[in-house]
Amino acid sequence: MGKLTVREAALDVLLKVAQDEAFSHLSLNDMLKKQRLSGRDSRLLTEIVYGTMARRMTLDYYLAPFLKKSKKLEEWVRLLLHLSVYQMVYLDRVPDRAIIHEAVTIAGKRGHKGIRGFVNGVLRSVQRQGVPSVQTIADPLEKAAIETSHPKWLLARWVAQYGFDTAVNMAEANNKPPRVTVRVNVCKTNADEVIASLASEGVTAVHGRLLPEALEMTSGQPFSTQSYQKGLFTAQDESAMLVTHLLDIGPNMRVLDTCAAPGGKTTHIAEQLNGTGTVDAYDLHPHKVKLIAEQAARLGLTNVYPVAQDAREVKSEPLYDRILIDAPCTGFGVIRRKPDIRFRKQEADVKAIATVQQEILRAAALALAPGGKLVYSTCTIEQEENEAVVAKFLSDHPGFKVDETMKERLPAVLQEKGRCTPLGLTILPQDFGTDGFFMTCLTRSI
Repeated sequence: MGKLTVREAALDVLLKVAQDEAFSHLSLNDMLKKQRLSGRDSRLLTEIVYGTMARRMTLDYYLAPFLKKSKKLEEWVRLLLHLSVYQMVYLDRVPDRAIIHEAVTIAGKRGHKGIRGFVNGVLRSVQRQGVPSVQTIADPLEKAAIETSHPKWLLARWVAQYGFDTAVNMAEANNKPPRVTVRVNVCKTNADEVIASLASEGVTAVHGRLLPEALEMTSGQPFSTQSYQKGLFTAQDESAMLVTHLLDIGPNMRVLDTCAAPGGKTTHIAEQLNGTGTVDAYDLHPHKVKLIAEQAARLGLTNVYPVAQDAREVKSEPLYDRILIDAPCTGFGVIRRKPDIRFRKQEADVKAIATVQQEILRAAALALAPGGKLVYSTCTIEQEENEAVVAKFLSDHPGFKVDETMKERLPAVLQEKGRCTPLGLTILPQDFGTDGFFMTCLTRSI
């Protein structure tokens, strides 16, 4: 692959996601590594790729009046129009004429003269006439779905669970760029020392919003620094950090992380053990188990033991003091990081994954020692995968109950949002600018 312009690179990433069903974040990271773009161009590429994917339904709506319904577009042409209109509507750093000129140039390289003329004609018509207003859509749910670019079935589920305004706010939050946050390795250093170390390498960081070991990056490339290579910190969202705090880790505990890859929560547990105890880290896929081992090695953690193991087949012996089930889920809490998730999933996927979650919870619970604590968490905000799974498990397992002390291990600010229920805590993306998450802690009496 030769050197590409930012918009050519964006088109290639979007095509890979659309045609090969590649994961957006992995495809983008691969392109960033190959092209070795400047910081400014890297940010622009990221903005165009994520923004174009996130606004897909809105962009289809904007382009519809300018396209013949009978004309089926090649995928690359559709995506070229999408990324161009995205820039024209949502970005103001580049003039429309420059956006149109480059789109026409790309069309000329990839297609015949007719396609080049078609792209030029459509984009110039958009420039002259402007995009259609969503205000003409009569149905409030349909309007919100188009405006926020979320499938109507998905938005309808959230409206049923959280109410119309909260659901729409969540959809809007999903279209905002995610914050870059890291977790300080407290076994080696502290937050202030990491802020100073990063500053010496041209990276600006500030304290996080919820936890003392969290830092938010405001400028620079933290994962290209010596501070990162030395294992002073690791990438993690603050919502995900909260999960480990619920476990109530103490010295010398034996801990099981059942769905551990890529190892963010596993290594957080190990850091809280501070060189004592053990963490058995299971994951179904051997290549992902390798990622856990690499993370632990970089952070200098020697009490992590990664194993390729299906969490639905956890052995009941030995018994663990603490168990974490960060269950596989639909991922609707991390849409801002993986914008294509909303279009990949179907409503049936919610019920299917909830069945798997039940199987993992039932199997892993047998390995918890009496008096031990089990944390169940997901990065989704779907109640069918969260509260409903926990309620069903508790009804079938009278020896378990919700840990009444778990709120004491969470920041007080979480109480202000009113997301705590008798079955656990839900964090929505708009609450603190973090990922959407659900978490609860259960105890075993017998």
